[in-house]
This record gives sequence, C-alpha cells and structure tokens, in this order.
Amino acid sequence: AGSTPIGPIDVNAAAADELESLPGVGPATAAAIVTERDRNGPFLNVDDLDRVPGIGPAKLEALRGLVTT
Repeated sequence: AGSTPIGPIDVNAAAADELESLPGVGPATAAAIVTERDRNGPFLNVDDLDRVPGIGPAKLEALRGLVTT
C-alpha cells in the first residue's frame, strides 16, 4: 500500500489492497469501492465512483487518470 500503481487500475477487478495503492484511498474507501460494486454491479465508467461513500468530486478528479472500468 502507498506505492504508485504501474498503470490504470480496473476498479471492477481490483482487490482492496490494489485500490489502496491509489492516492487518497485507504482501507475504508477501498472496502467501500469493493462493497459498492458487489452490491450494485460494476462501475460503467469512472464517474460511477461517485456512488461510493467517501468519494466526492475532488477525490474523483484525483483518481480519474489512475483508474479504468
């Protein structure tokens, strides 16, 4: 955790520990991403991350170039 990801991380496939490598994503947010996709289906695009509690507009913009769906 805390390392810079090599390439975009697929938020629909990544495990919580992979998500934690993203800036501003700690254990709670990583778990929330996994829980959201398990309960409500895959994220269709990066903007769908706003469904996740704890991800607001600023965090979404910070993650935009680092994640994919």
